Amino acid sequence: MRTTRLASLTVLLTLLLWGCGGGELSLTEYTERINDVEMRASRQGEVLAAEAQDTVDFTPQDLQAILEEARVIRIEVKDATDDIEPPGQVADIHDLVFDWHTEFIAIEEALAARAAIAPHTDAGWTALSDSPEMAAYRSALAEGRQVCIEFQGRLDATEARGVFAD
Repeated sequence: MRTTRLASLTVLLTLLLWGCGGGELSLTEYTERINDVEMRASRQGEVLAAEAQDTVDFTPQDLQAILEEARVIRIEVKDATDDIEPPGQVADIHDLVFDWHTEFIAIEEALAARAAIAPHTDAGWTALSDSPEMAAYRSALAEGRQVCIEFQGRLDATEARGVFAD
């Protein structure tokens, strides 16, 4: 009976480790996984941007549609990065980046909702541009740029110290 329990515990621990990736990623593995996620999202974003540029008479509802499609991309990024356990050296900055990312999804949703009801007039665009939702969006974009700069700086400094392993 004791052997059966021990075997069951061993199988359970093996499955948990296998399902969770077996431990902490190296910085190289972490960077590769983050880069893979970022590259997929960038390709999707480029397609979305090209579609927006091809729109002849861009309306607030077109903006809404783009924001909703961007939200889908961001949720895919969130889901993918939720599965990545960062190494201790970058855990705090990982959390900063992807906590910002999660907050940005809500900000985009609010702006999309506002754009959905904005009339396609000069006054409608002005009201949308001056709205609290757009102000929050612009502020979050500026914050996001700073977060990304800090994240890249931390990775670059870590790499410069020769911490990355092949």
